[in-house]
Amino acid sequence: MIISVVLTAFVLVAPVELPDKTMFATLVLASRFRPLPVLTGVSAAFALQTAIAVAAGSLISLLPREWVAAGVAVLFATGAVLLWRSAAATNNHVDGGTAANQDWPAWRIALASFGITFLAEWGDLSQLATAGLAARYDAPLSVFVGAFAALLLIASLAVFVGGRLVAHLPFGLVRRTAAVLFVAFAVLAAYEAVTAFTA
Repeated sequence: MIISVVLTAFVLVAPVELPDKTMFATLVLASRFRPLPVLTGVSAAFALQTAIAVAAGSLISLLPREWVAAGVAVLFATGAVLLWRSAAATNNHVDGGTAANQDWPAWRIALASFGITFLAEWGDLSQLATAGLAARYDAPLSVFVGAFAALLLIASLAVFVGGRLVAHLPFGLVRRTAAVLFVAFAVLAAYEAVTAFTA
């Protein structure tokens, strides 16, 4: 395992999930159900989605190096634009809900949380980032560990301290910071693509 790749994946994926539709879905689930089954289901969905993103990125990495670098640059540039635009439109309102459905069995809560999270995560910016990193680095396990750790941290925060987190964290600033990180990776990948094409 390559620690630098793990840290890179963690640093890129964590701010992308703050805030994110998946995080808000987790907040709503945690407001209505017991936290531990919610976290179990959400974590399982994140693990599967991260594995899919890493597999997709690893398949992309089989293409010629210059095309991979160009594709990664486009992925991160697209992510940067989407993050920057969403920073202004961030909606911090979450319905606190009620403590309804507390009597559901744990497996049913976990299954519902898994299904909602798995569907919400498709095409997410964290998936784009994870696929881009898996394509850029020949270290799928390291990318998986870093990305999954970031998603697990955000899910845990949403489940256990979600209300206070939403009330006090400047999500617009977090998203703009993430956009700047994406731009840096896009520029680096574009430079690698140009170097490879001209070599």
